Amino acid sequence: MAFAPQDPRIPDPSDPIVDEGRVDYVPTPISVTRARQHATRLVAEWGHPALADDAALIVSELATNAVRHARIPGRLFRVQLTLTKTRLRIAVSDPRGERLPRPRHPSPRDRHGRGLLIVRALAARWGVRERTVGKEIWAELDLTSSPTQAEP
Repeated sequence: MAFAPQDPRIPDPSDPIVDEGRVDYVPTPISVTRARQHATRLVAEWGHPALADDAALIVSELATNAVRHARIPGRLFRVQLTLTKTRLRIAVSDPRGERLPRPRHPSPRDRHGRGLLIVRALAARWGVRERTVGKEIWAELDLTSSPTQAEP
């Protein structure tokens, strides 16, 4: 795991937050679809359409893990996207702190187990942060260019 050089809970004055969005979801498969669509739209609206597909895939993988491995009846999971001047941070929080994720090494015949490998391949950095209740899995994409105007 590649961890950010600074505690992600503490704002970095040299890299201020430009925009932020978060949504809580019921832990069902349709919520993964909704979270992915929301991330795609938000990233494009923020002027970074080139990052929208990678962000959507990361959201999809992390949200799927929250639904599949961390579901607690009556508890929601949260998807939060944070845009700074230099990066896009994607965080998915769930109520299961005792189930920390770890990348697996599935065989070619395994149908599951590649989500964190995909996140690791796409993200510049990713990690896990324990919370008072549950955990947060986060990934960051570096901004490689200046924002572009989203299509109306």
